[in-house]
Amino acid sequence: MTGCGMESGRKEVDASISRLFSYAGWADKYGGTVQETPLYGFTAGINEPCGVIGIICPEKNPLLGFVSLVAPAVVRGNTVVVVPSASHPLSATDLYQVLDTSDLPGGVINIVTGQPDVLAKPLAMHQRVDSLWWFGDKVGAYHVEKESARNMKRTFTDYGSSHRDWFSPQQGEGEEFLREASEVKNIWVPFGE
Repeated sequence: MTGCGMESGRKEVDASISRLFSYAGWADKYGGTVQETPLYGFTAGINEPCGVIGIICPEKNPLLGFVSLVAPAVVRGNTVVVVPSASHPLSATDLYQVLDTSDLPGGVINIVTGQPDVLAKPLAMHQRVDSLWWFGDKVGAYHVEKESARNMKRTFTDYGSSHRDWFSPQQGEGEEFLREASEVKNIWVPFGE
């Protein structure tokens, strides 16, 4: 589909499966923290979902990029509107057939194919989209942040950097993505005298 060799394609599929297993493991381990306060009590920091996240996937590694961005958002309880790689959208739409027959509730993952720069603007301006992630060129990142500022939407971009290695667990998965897919609610619980 992408024109790469069989070995390279197999490596991307294997890495995507591994990434799904990794985020499945994170599903119940990123709930929050408890901190002691100096005055009779404690503070619970609870990680809650952002809500609806618009995701513009990278062109490079279309399947792995899609899985690496969608999985942490869904694991944290968000609904996503995803624009897959414009040059290779079939990797996402074929995966959707698998997701459609799984236990994933309908409407959690919504795929819209098309040109990322065209679709990013309505996602940035939409009042019901709570966060927008952009992994594309530098100009697109600028416009996503500019348009999202109008309605105080959270953004997560790579500022056009093509240096992110989606195969690397340090750059393509982990707490950075989970943190961007969550909002922290702090609750002070007093006790004692």
